[in-house]
Amino acid sequence: MGMMQEFREFAIKGNVIDLAVGVIIGGAFGKIVDSVVNDLIMPVVGLVFGKLDFSNLFVVLGTIPEGTPRTLAALKTAGIPVFAYGNFITVAVNFAILAFIIFLMIKQINRLKREAPAAPPPPEVTPEEVLLLREIRDQLRR
Repeated sequence: MGMMQEFREFAIKGNVIDLAVGVIIGGAFGKIVDSVVNDLIMPVVGLVFGKLDFSNLFVVLGTIPEGTPRTLAALKTAGIPVFAYGNFITVAVNFAILAFIIFLMIKQINRLKREAPAAPPPPEVTPEEVLLLREIRDQLRR
């Protein structure tokens, strides 16, 4: 029973719950960024580069049987090895955007978390022995 109690205490700690919330929000946020990249950014980039669709950029590594269409989906379905670098470009852009947005969010959170500068420490109280030693020193200099 002790292990169950220990696990319950671990699971209820704030850090674990915060992590779980972060993972859930991160998953949903990842889908939003994926949609922004695939539906908004990549079509514009494709238009700039001459109606290029990055998702269909690939190199066939095997032989294509007769009658198989030269599309990425059809080749993958047929089991033909394909080097799909267009998908990689899309995922890399997706990652870069997501990393930049997370960087901005963390920068903003850190800016809000900055604490006020610490108050200067109170002046030290000089012990009586030190004061007496200073008086003796000063009298000996005379």
